[in-house]
Amino acid sequence: MHYFTILLLAIVQGLAELLPVSSSAHVIMAEKFMGIDPTTPSMTLLLVMLHTGTMLAVIVYFWRSWKTTYFSSWQSFWHQSWLAALATGATGVIGLLLLKLIPRVLGEPKNFEIEQIFGNTHLIAASLATAGVLIFLSGWYCREQEGTSTLTPLRALIIGAVQGLCLPFRGFSRSGATISSALIMDMARRPAEEFSFVLAVILTPPVIAREVLRISHHQPTPHLSTWLMPSLFGMVMSFVAGLVALRWLSQWLEHGRWHYFGVYCLVAAALIGLGH
Repeated sequence: MHYFTILLLAIVQGLAELLPVSSSAHVIMAEKFMGIDPTTPSMTLLLVMLHTGTMLAVIVYFWRSWKTTYFSSWQSFWHQSWLAALATGATGVIGLLLLKLIPRVLGEPKNFEIEQIFGNTHLIAASLATAGVLIFLSGWYCREQEGTSTLTPLRALIIGAVQGLCLPFRGFSRSGATISSALIMDMARRPAEEFSFVLAVILTPPVIAREVLRISHHQPTPHLSTWLMPSLFGMVMSFVAGLVALRWLSQWLEHGRWHYFGVYCLVAAALIGLGH
C-alpha cells in the first residue's frame, strides 16, 4: 500500500475520531472508494493502529483535565478507576455475548470472524442511522440546560454496556453512543466526554493485542513486519491529525451543537444506503 494512501486514511481517522460519526465507518468507506478491501488482515491492523494514534492524541489533549478529575488524590483515583472498571467489565460481557450471538444469527460457520462483516455497507448505514437517532435525541434533550447528575456505578455500567453494543458494528459510533447515553442520564457534557474517552483509552490496547495475535495466526511473521511499518506511519499521522482537530471538535459538544452530529450521521447513512 502506498504511504500517500495511508496518509489520507490517517487524516480521515484523525479528523473523524473525536466526532461522534464513527471514524471507522469513514475509514472503511474511504478504503472502498480507493478500491481497498477493508476486511483483509493488513487493513484491519491499519485501522487499529489509526485508532491508537488518535488514542494517544486523546491522552495528550485531556491529560491536564484528567489530572484534576482522576489524579487529584488517591481516593479520587480509586473511585474513578472503580467506575471505569465497572464500565469496561460491562463492555466485555456485552461484546463477548455479541461475538457468540452474531455468527448464529447470520448462520455463519464456526470459523467465522467478526472482521468479515466490517465491509458490509448496509450494516454500516444501519449502524450510522442508529447512532444518528441516539445523538440527535440526546442533543435535543440537553441543548437548553447542562446536566447535573454525577457518574454513579449504575450509570457507569449502562455506559459500558452501550459501548459493548458498539464494538462489532462499524458505523455505530462508540463515542457518540456513550456520550449520548451519559447526556440522556443527565450528566454534564464535559464529564460525559471525559469518561467516554477514558473508556476508549482502556479499551484500545487489548483490541490492538487481539488484532496482532489474530493476524499472526493467519500470516507468517515476515508479512506481519511488512504491514507493521506502514501501520506505524499511519498511527503517527492520525495522532497529528487528531491533535489538530480535537480542540475544535470537542467544542461542538460543549457549546450545545451535539445534535448536529446526529443529523450528519443520518444523512451519511442515507447516502451510503442509497449508494449501495
